Amino acid sequence: MFRSKKDIVFVILAGIFITNAVVAELIGGKLIQVGPFVMSIGILPWPVVFLTTDLINEYFGEKGVKKLSYITACLIAYAFIILLLAILVPAAKGISPVNDSQFYAVFGQSMWIIAGSIIAFLVSQLIDVTVFWFFKNRTGERKIWLRTTGSTVVSQLFDSFIVLGIAFWLPGKINFDTFLSSAIIGYTFKLGIAILLTPLIYLGHHLIKKYLSEETE
Repeated sequence: MFRSKKDIVFVILAGIFITNAVVAELIGGKLIQVGPFVMSIGILPWPVVFLTTDLINEYFGEKGVKKLSYITACLIAYAFIILLLAILVPAAKGISPVNDSQFYAVFGQSMWIIAGSIIAFLVSQLIDVTVFWFFKNRTGERKIWLRTTGSTVVSQLFDSFIVLGIAFWLPGKINFDTFLSSAIIGYTFKLGIAILLTPLIYLGHHLIKKYLSEETE
């Protein structure tokens, strides 16, 4: 099944990518306070998604990222269906440690989050890969930081506003002022983390390049 080391690298990166994307949807219903600002806890796994997206872009190209993004969107939709079925099936009264209202309070909100995230995810990923290759086609193998950070700056601007708008503002969970401030602080947080992760991009690039080069020796 794994005919080359490149296959193994892709499976590992894809696994990390998909796991973090799905987990982000499941935990996204919890809002946290960061100073005077409110943001979803679901943004925590996304920096890892940025990291793996950039590495997949480097070694598997634009088609690799797009295919994986479509697959991940389908898996998020699958998670949506499973959660919906789990909500509809009643809990065993007096036996289940989690009753229906508790289960719905946690995962019911995820329905809106998943719906918003599928849209935001696909939009941001397609923008990310477009911007990434815009810079790479002009810089070649140089300036990795420019294409990784530049693609995140643009794509996450759309992601932050789309997902919060659909998941929290449209259903009336938060007012417009909270939506605006949460989107801005969430975007700033993700952007800051993406910049801090730049050394890990270089490290991952080095390790993968070294690992793959051993196959041709």
